[in-house]
Amino acid sequence: MTAPRAPLTLRIHPDDDVAIVANDGGLRAGTVLPEGVPGAGLTLRDAVPQGHKVALVDLAEGAPVRRYGVAIGYALRPIAAGSWVHERLLRMPEARGFDGLPMASAPRPELPPLAGRTFEGYVNADGSVGTRNLLAVTTTVQCVAGVVAQAVRRIEAELLPLYPNVDGVVGLEHSYGCGVAIDAPDAVIPIRTLRHISLNPNFGGEVLVVSLGCEKLQPERLLPPGSFGIQPEDGAAGPASGPDTVCLQDAAHVGFMSMVDAIVARARPHLARLDQRRRQTVPASALVVGVQCGGSDAFSGVTANPAVGHAADLLVRAGATVMFSENTEVRDAVEQLTARAATPEVAEAIVRELSWYDRYLDRGRVDRSANTTPGNKAGGLSNIVEKAMGSVIKSGRAPISSVLAPGDKLAPGQRGLVYAATPASDFICGTLQLAAGMNVHVFTTGRGTPYGLAACPVIKVATRTELARRWHDLMDLDAGLVASGEATVESTGEALFEQILATASGRPTWAERWKLHNALVLFNPAPVT
Repeated sequence: MTAPRAPLTLRIHPDDDVAIVANDGGLRAGTVLPEGVPGAGLTLRDAVPQGHKVALVDLAEGAPVRRYGVAIGYALRPIAAGSWVHERLLRMPEARGFDGLPMASAPRPELPPLAGRTFEGYVNADGSVGTRNLLAVTTTVQCVAGVVAQAVRRIEAELLPLYPNVDGVVGLEHSYGCGVAIDAPDAVIPIRTLRHISLNPNFGGEVLVVSLGCEKLQPERLLPPGSFGIQPEDGAAGPASGPDTVCLQDAAHVGFMSMVDAIVARARPHLARLDQRRRQTVPASALVVGVQCGGSDAFSGVTANPAVGHAADLLVRAGATVMFSENTEVRDAVEQLTARAATPEVAEAIVRELSWYDRYLDRGRVDRSANTTPGNKAGGLSNIVEKAMGSVIKSGRAPISSVLAPGDKLAPGQRGLVYAATPASDFICGTLQLAAGMNVHVFTTGRGTPYGLAACPVIKVATRTELARRWHDLMDLDAGLVASGEATVESTGEALFEQILATASGRPTWAERWKLHNALVLFNPAPVT
């Protein structure tokens, strides 16, 4: 047991009208805030849960309520200093329009090159680098998922012991391939997503496809000749003839085990080639790090996300690629994004992607309040504006060098800070970042999630020390020490940077140790027939 801490509140910006309560269990009504914390001398009128906001000044009806130095809402009634400020007391601001935005106008921060940092990775024929050495079994349609799962279990039990340099086998299961309007304008998004995931650097250029036979997404459409780097061998598929494919409806398959046996047999040459690979020392510039937050709380924008932002700046300084995403969770920070764009063309690409997503949501008649979850609100986030201000911080300070549309893959040499436009759903965002070429994933959480990806190591960063202690064998880094003053954003970001290098070199994350991973979820804005 530890002694209870003195009341602690945290304020982000000197113009903020509110601070959040940092104490485990929150603070009781009647608590007097001590000297040295925001609101010193105030007596709390209400009990305020951990992570929730307390008014530092009297707020009139209609007055803006500021956090991060911006208005996250407007008071629906007078709010006295010392009161609990929650979503039911706030009117959410309207979304900022796309006219008159600052375009590539922000001063460039000084980010001197960071030379000499390396990791141990697997160099691929196309110049990309994997952090894991995995065999992927790509599927064209959900119908084959059960057969592939059986084959993967057989490969793990029977073949992987024979190929000790292969880290594992991944069945790329998804819910696409049939019953879809495959020629609709937006149907290209899930197709290119699955294509590019199959070419992720962690799969070493080996492509094994399982098809049913009657699906709309035929193997040749998924992976056209010339789109991948299979090494042909006698009797095997090569770049000229299409992907190495097992079709379950082929007449040669008599019974279920015939299908499974065929997949296992076809895996052998791919495993043999992967087994010949060894880790090599490569520059940190070969890293492609995707950053994301899920199960967010009010501490996300105070501890974990700022630390990730500092690590992102270190990665960019080392020449690496950092992708941040989540359209709805940066939409209210659009002015920050367009101002930080490296060029006006990049700023215009940001507007293009966010406005396309606005129209996509409008077609579904989605209210702006739909994003924040019950867990977000329980963790102190009142609305999407407050959430967005804490989310965008994980992108750091570097200029935004380029933009990727959903399902797009990084081009050779496309480095720096990249905005990969994705929905905010954890699973869809992770899937699209894998398609873009991510080889390490950083995921921050305040409420807690056992999220993982089979194709890529996921480093999970806890926003609160209480969560890091309670989920001690699921969280990889405790950023809650920033809130208690036991660490700084900079020291935590530097620790994360070192952890990324170690993870890229093969050190397993907790999700990998437990073999925890979520299903791929393809983003399909086209109709299903």
